[in-house]
Amino acid sequence: MDLSWWSIEVRDGDYPARQWRDAHSAALIESAVTHGACDWAWRSEDFGVVFEIGFADADDWLRFRRLPAVVAALDAVAPDSLYVYRGRGGSSGAVQPRRRGPLPAAGAAALPVEPEPQLVARPPLMVA
Repeated sequence: MDLSWWSIEVRDGDYPARQWRDAHSAALIESAVTHGACDWAWRSEDFGVVFEIGFADADDWLRFRRLPAVVAALDAVAPDSLYVYRGRGGSSGAVQPRRRGPLPAAGAAALPVEPEPQLVARPPLMVA
């Protein structure tokens, strides 16, 4: 049976992600199991925690995602520390370890500045 895997990744921020997991784990697991999850796993990583959930049907994920307990758990995380995506997660899959903190984004470069107009010297006009 092929499962449709989804990941909820919470990174350490103002508070450790493990505290969020301890507070919301029971509600998330109960909601997942009672709404069609076939498999689930918690993983602790250097950057935080990952909750992986496998559903037999993609519609089960949508129902799970709209449950009040799930919405409340996700709302308890700072927006820049929360990642929800399809597939199993928690590893960048690269040889280099994942960088901590936000990645550079648009706006990191200086704004373009228009050059000053050139002044051209001309001989004075002769009036006849």
